[in-house]
Amino acid sequence: ALHGQQTDNYQLPLFTKDGDRVEVLLNATTRVDAAGTIVGVVGVGQDITAINQSQAELTRVANDLQLLIETANAPIFGIDTNGFVNEWNRKAAAITGFSREEVMGKDLVRRFITPEY
Repeated sequence: ALHGQQTDNYQLPLFTKDGDRVEVLLNATTRVDAAGTIVGVVGVGQDITAINQSQAELTRVANDLQLLIETANAPIFGIDTNGFVNEWNRKAAAITGFSREEVMGKDLVRRFITPEY
């Protein structure tokens, strides 16, 4: 910002007096005087430490759930609101002989359910 360019949504770590690390989301803009000469920077920050920690935990849980689905000893599959396959674990592949790549995005009922059902 001291070079005349505004900085939006810049994340940076700061350390507290106690040595704790906090993550700050900073927006900074150049301060100019009446003649247009750069005289400083005005910055507005927001502590996003808790938000970042929550996002990291959410990612960890999602990864754990994906691993659980993929390695389950039971066939697990999912479909979207249109009936297209959007989940197909290893056991579903082993039982049906259809790989994940072969079924993803395909209509479950029309392609993989027998006509009598």
